Amino acid sequence: MVEAFVLIQTEVGRAEVIAKQLAGLPGVLSSEYVTGPYDVVVRVGADSLAELRSAVVPGVQQVAGITRTLTCPIADGAQP
Repeated sequence: MVEAFVLIQTEVGRAEVIAKQLAGLPGVLSSEYVTGPYDVVVRVGADSLAELRSAVVPGVQQVAGITRTLTCPIADGAQP
């Protein structure tokens, strides 16, 4: 399995709602709203990097209220 963290900025006041929405999407392993420069941190996974790029990440990015994302693939492939 290929995994990545997606760091997300949202519209003001929408982080909690968006984190809950993201938690139900296919490929989303965890979703938390946080403080700091990003509002939500999501851990995503797929069987391949191609699937992660073509299906999982675009699904996350299409949620209304998200203004910016940064996808960080996990380099070592370690499982939680």
